[in-house]
Amino acid sequence: MNPVRNYKTSNTVLSPSFCRIENLVAVEHFTKRNISPRGVHRTNGMNRRDFLKAAGLGAASLAISPSLLTAEQESAEHILDQADARIEKYRKGNVALRLLGPNGKPLEASLAVNITQTKHKFLFGCNIFKLHRCRTPEDNAAYEKHFAAMLNFATLPFYWWNYERQRGKPDDARTEEIVRWCKAHNITTKGHPLAWNWGEQKWLPDEPEEAMKLQFKRIERCVRRFKNDIDIWDVVNEATHYDRPHAKQNVPKLTEAIRRMGVGAYIRQAFKAARKANPNATLLINDYRTDPAYPDKVISQLVDDSGQALYDVIGIQSHMHGGCWPVNKAWDVCQRFAKFGKPLHFTETTVVSGPRTKQGWNTTPQGEKLQAEKVKEFYTVLFSHPAVEAVTWWDFTDQGAWQRAPAGFLRKDLSPKPAYNELQRLIKSKWWTQTKLTLAAGGRASLRGFLGQYKVAARVGERQLTGTFYFDKTTKKTIDVRLT
Repeated sequence: MNPVRNYKTSNTVLSPSFCRIENLVAVEHFTKRNISPRGVHRTNGMNRRDFLKAAGLGAASLAISPSLLTAEQESAEHILDQADARIEKYRKGNVALRLLGPNGKPLEASLAVNITQTKHKFLFGCNIFKLHRCRTPEDNAAYEKHFAAMLNFATLPFYWWNYERQRGKPDDARTEEIVRWCKAHNITTKGHPLAWNWGEQKWLPDEPEEAMKLQFKRIERCVRRFKNDIDIWDVVNEATHYDRPHAKQNVPKLTEAIRRMGVGAYIRQAFKAARKANPNATLLINDYRTDPAYPDKVISQLVDDSGQALYDVIGIQSHMHGGCWPVNKAWDVCQRFAKFGKPLHFTETTVVSGPRTKQGWNTTPQGEKLQAEKVKEFYTVLFSHPAVEAVTWWDFTDQGAWQRAPAGFLRKDLSPKPAYNELQRLIKSKWWTQTKLTLAAGGRASLRGFLGQYKVAARVGERQLTGTFYFDKTTKKTIDVRLT
């Protein structure tokens, strides 16, 4: 998603919905005014049934049948009630350790050791577009502090029309700056996006085919240039509905090139270019569509001649500016795309903390309370689903947020909202492992904990020794941890 992208919106007062009943009321409000819940004007010809499907609501919802709602509430309650058990099963594991001293020999039995998790295997992230670019030095310091304290994953901007405004002069320096900061704070990086026909530089050749050739060269260059610094990429963004009116009008060269190639050929060639540049990279296809059009028009086409997937991960956007997804929808989307047998990344997640009004779109105390509740609910559902491996928030602060919405974990003054505190409690407390163990003979110990990176600390005589290890579901053998 482009953080500077703006949609034409109505002047009607729009209030974000936070539960299913409010969504139903919103549907009645929006359909009467020919606008969607996200504030985007509907295309002509979208009927009531199509609109409800796009909003994630079935036509039967209009009746608000008590029995239907009861059944759905029970289903949502069941999903949430079983979440802790799924998290225990899918996000935790057992590992056998053998702790060694500086001389390589096992530490003595009965020695007490502290084991503290330092990073989740699961990727909890956000775009990091405002790093060092907030309003004041104090704001920049707060941004860094709060980002590093909670998250382990950052999405870096690679919007071509901004990244290479002058031909041959890509803004690699900005990327290098962010990469250095992320490495210093043990944060995994991802580039977004390598190809997206939402903006277009004036210097692109007029001939669509020539413009597309440069697009593929650009993909290969970026992936090769940042190999080992950025090894996760959103390769193609929003290809399902590549020919939206905005794209046709404002990005005519690339949009026409996609039309001539066909979506399938376009995405396949893009992924082959990225794979050529870094065979070990993790490559995502990303889209805002969660209806059948995404798998039918894009995912099913992104295979080689033998039918093998050219992508590693399916990216799913979940912007909820106009109303939160019900628990059932979040779960159903996971189930629907998990059938492809690939990990899922929720690449762009937004829950706002205040209503849009004629006076602007600002955070409110009540909105912040509801945002925190829905963040807890949504992240719990996703973290408990075995196919999901990452969730990325959009944006970290209300300063400069997309659509000028109160979408951040931090307010405009960079103070944390309740949603930040709630998610940090989950990530760094409830879903975090910190324990003390006593070594058995041979320096051995057993641990059950959340998958990820760990630090071991022990005092041996007058010396404080430390070591590190990592484990996940593939770990079967005893891990030797040497403390120094």
